[in-house]
Amino acid sequence: MNDPEIPDAEDLRKLVEEIAQTHIPFGMYGPAKYPPKGCPLMDVPQEYLAWFQAKGFPKGKLGRLMEQCLLLKGNGLDSLFDPFRKANGGRTKKNARRRVWDFENE
Repeated sequence: MNDPEIPDAEDLRKLVEEIAQTHIPFGMYGPAKYPPKGCPLMDVPQEYLAWFQAKGFPKGKLGRLMEQCLLLKGNGLDSLFDPFRKANGGRTKKNARRRVWDFENE
């Protein structure tokens, strides 16, 4: 039985830091909707990552980080990203569209 090696604390810290510094470069959480770099991977909803798990993660480093992020979030370890969120001013939020009501033209 080949179990994956359990990372030590330093490896886990590096992984969490790398996930926190990575942004989604495409799709609904990409730069088009979350300028200028896209949504940080740590703030992408777990459901979005689970969709990629079902359809297939991208190849390369981004795919591996997305898979690890889903694993952390799925095991209830999302709070590991809180120090990074606090340093960046909180969770990434999409800017709300300003609502305009024009009652004079009715």
